[in-house]
Amino acid sequence: MTNNFPHAEKAIVMTPCEPHELVRGQEQCLLERVGAVLDRQSVTLDLRNVTRIDAAGIAALIALYRLAQKAGTQFVITHAAPRVAGILALVGLDGILFHHDPDADQSRCNPVAA
Repeated sequence: MTNNFPHAEKAIVMTPCEPHELVRGQEQCLLERVGAVLDRQSVTLDLRNVTRIDAAGIAALIALYRLAQKAGTQFVITHAAPRVAGILALVGLDGILFHHDPDADQSRCNPVAA
């Protein structure tokens, strides 16, 4: 991934605290872990094991995206499960946080510069 952000040395991959759900009550752990890193480097969040997301999880992803913008780093998601990718597309975040790679499996998403 090409990095156009001066403060971002490299992208890292992190997973949510609870690997199967990004829902109310579990979003705070994600915000704390990833938010602490975004001020100094970019983050690619692998969501391959997340099968359920709710409004709190969506809000956490938006908050992380905004934190990255403020810090001059990058926040993207990758490998969203089909159901999660569908929900993110429904709320219009698919074009902001990830894109579908036509050369890859339709259920996988690859990061793009945010």
